[in-house]
Amino acid sequence: MAAAVEPEPQPLSLELLPTDPLLLILSFLDYRDLLSCCYVSRRFNQLSSHDPLWKRHCKKYWLLSEAEKTRRKQSWKAIFISIYSDLGRYIQYYATLKKAWDDIERYLGQRCPRMIGSLKDSVQEEDLDAVEAQIGCKLPDDYRCSFRIHNGQKLVVPGLMGSMALSNHYRSEDLLDIDTAAGGFQQRLGLKQCLPLTFCIHTGLSQYMALESVEGRNKYEIFYQCPDQMARNPSAIDMFITGTSYLEWFTSYVNNVITGGYPIIRDQIFRIEMSKDALPEKACQLDSRYWRITNAKGDVEEVQGPGVVGEFPIISPGRVYEYTSCTTFSTTSGYMEGYYTFHCLYYKDKFFNVIIPRFHMVCPTFKVSTARMETNHNEYAMDEDEDSTDTDEYEDRRRVLDIPAPSGRCPRHT
Repeated sequence: MAAAVEPEPQPLSLELLPTDPLLLILSFLDYRDLLSCCYVSRRFNQLSSHDPLWKRHCKKYWLLSEAEKTRRKQSWKAIFISIYSDLGRYIQYYATLKKAWDDIERYLGQRCPRMIGSLKDSVQEEDLDAVEAQIGCKLPDDYRCSFRIHNGQKLVVPGLMGSMALSNHYRSEDLLDIDTAAGGFQQRLGLKQCLPLTFCIHTGLSQYMALESVEGRNKYEIFYQCPDQMARNPSAIDMFITGTSYLEWFTSYVNNVITGGYPIIRDQIFRIEMSKDALPEKACQLDSRYWRITNAKGDVEEVQGPGVVGEFPIISPGRVYEYTSCTTFSTTSGYMEGYYTFHCLYYKDKFFNVIIPRFHMVCPTFKVSTARMETNHNEYAMDEDEDSTDTDEYEDRRRVLDIPAPSGRCPRHT
């Protein structure tokens, strides 16, 4: 008697699965894979077009809300494809930059509403292409993406990228629109192929983005220029590095502003206030301040004195007092902490301290120009060849070659 032959098991096919498990599987796919599924079969095409699947992608990549979807009167899939056809090349940057712009606008709405009016509307692809043709360099996609959201701002005070007054130093830095930036594109020695991102109305200085890796800069590095008036080589421009890319530069700045790390949008740095719900008898007057200042080497300096910036503000319920002050460090970083001493107005013999938590100050990374280093090397070689023993001549060369140490101190009013 012949043995019964068991039929071979049929391979499992996704198409044989019920709809709900298939939709669950498709919900884990990225938008590229979801689009590819549309071409597998008629059933996959129908399931891949299931609108809730595209809702997640619209929110993830375009930060689209339900209200915006209702306004557009389209399906989630149709909205995704529509936006992708316009902004698809920026999909890896758009959500991060859009969130940063939304965050800063909310912050400005509460702290500096007049600045919102200075923000310019977005530009189009052809505008960005025209700028590239004008300057002869490609713009990075994260920069282009940001300007598809907002085209910088008008030249106004205060500037979006920081506004403050410290002693006799004033700063108001605007984010340039693309046409103004293109007009300031640099080809001179020391700033070859550098595009200005900002402009300070008070100082005339800018932050630049290097569009090519030339003169010792990394491509897309963002920096403040530090020209040395004593340098013999005009391309010997040192730099304070403020960002390694536009995305990192802009988003980190916005994050620091909205979290209080850079409280410089509204001119004043220090803020003392009392809740409007406090009892009237809580009113008090500031008598003195104490600061403990520590540099990166651990050296400590203590500052104590009457009032702040020569004033003795009275703080009552709902009252806000703001002032600007500064200090200097002999190192590139440090921190401060301290307290204010107040006395009560209703109980004049009652004194109390208000602790000021520790906060840190860090100087941006400093980068010496490669042209300066080459010049220094050549001049040291000349010194060896000349074998000069003239002390005055040696001192003159030393002053030219050395990076000058910080001189003087900023008046401390803290």
